[in-house]
Amino acid sequence: MTSTPLPGHPHIAYRDDALFIEDCALSDLARQHGTPLYVYSKASMLDALAAYQRGFAGRKVQICYAMKANSSLAVLQLFARQGCGFDIVSGGELQRVLAAGGDPRKIIFSGVGKTRAEMRQALQAGIGCFNVESEPEIDVLNEVALELGVQAPISIRVNPNVDPKTHPYISTGLKGNKFGVAHERTVATYQRAAALPGLRVVGIDCHIGSQITEATPYLDAVDRMLDLVQAIEAAGIAIHHIDFGGGLGIDYNGDTPPAADALWAQLLARLDARGYGDRQFMIEPGRSLVGNAGVCLTEVLYVKPGEQKNFCIVDAAMNDLPRPAMYQAFHAIVPLQAPAAAGGAAAQVYDVVGPVCESGDWLGRDRELAVQPGDQLAVLSAGAYCSAMGSNYNTRTRPAELLVDGGTAHVIRARETVADTFRSERLVAG
Repeated sequence: MTSTPLPGHPHIAYRDDALFIEDCALSDLARQHGTPLYVYSKASMLDALAAYQRGFAGRKVQICYAMKANSSLAVLQLFARQGCGFDIVSGGELQRVLAAGGDPRKIIFSGVGKTRAEMRQALQAGIGCFNVESEPEIDVLNEVALELGVQAPISIRVNPNVDPKTHPYISTGLKGNKFGVAHERTVATYQRAAALPGLRVVGIDCHIGSQITEATPYLDAVDRMLDLVQAIEAAGIAIHHIDFGGGLGIDYNGDTPPAADALWAQLLARLDARGYGDRQFMIEPGRSLVGNAGVCLTEVLYVKPGEQKNFCIVDAAMNDLPRPAMYQAFHAIVPLQAPAAAGGAAAQVYDVVGPVCESGDWLGRDRELAVQPGDQLAVLSAGAYCSAMGSNYNTRTRPAELLVDGGTAHVIRARETVADTFRSERLVAG
């Protein structure tokens, strides 16, 4: 049996013309579970995590998975069992982590709009740290902590004004972004926080964006962060951990982000050179752990020729794969049977679109495919920000999710029914 892995996807390969994820044929999974269908590779997630672990060997580092990328309970359980903490941005995500067996002491609570109820919930759970994002939030968190008779452990998220060179919607470290405290206000903000009795300063945090494919923005952020640590500690406030966030990109379309271990070798060398190499570090990877571990399987419903465009209409849609509609993002789309083996239709250039009643409902533009109705396709790099950002628009049910471990496919989310979508709604009497 010949095996040809897809570029950037070592655990997804054509074997004798059929596409496999680990040791499971994707066409078998589509037949058994229906489409659309999310399928994730456990081995891919563990390999991605191992690259970070290699890069941090011998260092004091806590890896906190940024669960907004993919919040399925079984995915959280997998990372919790590997010793990971979690970066959360809501009270709902906190409950998910706890339901999956995560350690609350390894939870970092980020986000610009934490409510009092969420703060109270997190303090009662005993989370490890709040990443505070504004001066008004400092005051509110102090009040909530005093009401409970505890101290809230905090780091302050700094906006270092570093350009991550990524899509503007996923850039978070520039002056025009809503996240973090301005670089120029950082020392004064730490002094304000340190004077409040309900807060305990434990660290400093930054996160400059997502899908970053170069090392330079990280190196720039490291230098700015260390300048601030030096200034904060000179003001008499100890910084116990330095949190560099996440944001490392993946290969969607020939992208060449540095490997996690290679990137952190550069960053740690910079930290060592400035005398901070022995500090406790925190990082918050998300997409880079799960993005290329997942595919979304879909069936071709119709092929529709047109004067200006040919359309390949599939049963997955923008509610299943929101990134193209939101960011004009690229996802590779490949057949479950290698084109040479499929026979039938000749290759043509198509826009791959879904059934949702929106012109923005497209999964891929100008793709050369040899398809006919009934064929099945895999949308690659669907492990991050697909299921997690999905919706029920057009009363479409959410797909099932599978986690593949070798030759076994575990159902980790049952396919939703239409009744599930309106279970909490009520008709008005009379």
